[in-house]
Amino acid sequence: MQQLDRPTQPAAANNPATDPGRAAEGAGGGSRERDAYFDNVKFLTIVLVVCGHAWEPLTYGSRAATALYLLVYAFHMPAFALVSGYFSRTFDTAPKRLRRLVTSVVVPYLVFETAYTLFYRWAQDDPHYPLSLLDPWYVMWFLLALFIWRLSTPIWLALRPAVAVAASVAVAALASASPGLGGDLALQRVLAFLPAFVVGLVLRPEHFAWVRSRGVRLAALPAGVGALVAAYWAAPWFDSGWFYHRGDVTGRGVPAWAGLIATPALFGLALLLSACFLAWVPGRRRWFTSLGAGTLYAYLLHGFLIKSARFWDWYAHPWLHTPLGELAVTAAAVTVATVLCTLPVRRAFRLVVEPSVSWVFRREPAVGAGSGAAGPR
Repeated sequence: MQQLDRPTQPAAANNPATDPGRAAEGAGGGSRERDAYFDNVKFLTIVLVVCGHAWEPLTYGSRAATALYLLVYAFHMPAFALVSGYFSRTFDTAPKRLRRLVTSVVVPYLVFETAYTLFYRWAQDDPHYPLSLLDPWYVMWFLLALFIWRLSTPIWLALRPAVAVAASVAVAALASASPGLGGDLALQRVLAFLPAFVVGLVLRPEHFAWVRSRGVRLAALPAGVGALVAAYWAAPWFDSGWFYHRGDVTGRGVPAWAGLIATPALFGLALLLSACFLAWVPGRRRWFTSLGAGTLYAYLLHGFLIKSARFWDWYAHPWLHTPLGELAVTAAAVTVATVLCTLPVRRAFRLVVEPSVSWVFRREPAVGAGSGAAGPR
């Protein structure tokens, strides 16, 4: 590893928007060389997402599976949000960037929110199941969150870094203590994970270089082991719903004011575990590095398989709930995540994941166009 595997200046690639999923992008402009470290981060994180969803049915009878599930859910979505924020540092409301935001986030959201609704209607034989674009289904909330976070980026960048982070934590805490916030636009989740996005906005390459230094890597080992031991201890009684942030904290059976304490505490835990994870992601190219460009496909598509497993009771076989069965489920989840990131899958589904909608936008005038048309010659 070169120079402690320091990451190079992140690429501002062609499409500026989505993590999980797309290339590490900075809404900037021209295409540059991709950064292997962040492609590795995105691929390994999407593997954790798919594994977490695959492990959930196993948690009802396995303390070990529950411990792993709790550990992963404590940080994997905050890590996604953090990296998304990091590559949003140059985002502004320029028309070009807003168009890219629409094409890379809003359009896939509309397409897949509709697709998941139709899938549910078919799988559950419920033709009247409503399509609600304001109430994202299953994994779709993250794309909606990305859209909202991106639009708010200029506000956070206008503040001093410490003020921006503190303000975002305050917003998240107040949201968690607000039963009247409602479920539209998944606002509870959007605001709960906002601090991780804002932290990403204020980070710089040297911060990632520090996280991946030898000292931090060595410190991350006992921290990670300690977190796993704590998760195993808490597995029989801890409510994993605390990590979902689907609603206010009163839904967890505590008074509203508890959110003012629990939300910052959960954010601190997520930040610590994200740092441990990021410290050990390899910085050089590996066999899976190129798959980091396709994680949006894995994110959007794996939900159909996960929900199929629930709808048709694929976990009903007792063997799957044995240690060997749990390992088999994990291997299957890793395989699914890997395959869905591959180039053939991306080519097959590009029409729906990355549809071309340039026709809906006005053409940008050519530089200097019209500047002399009405003037003297």
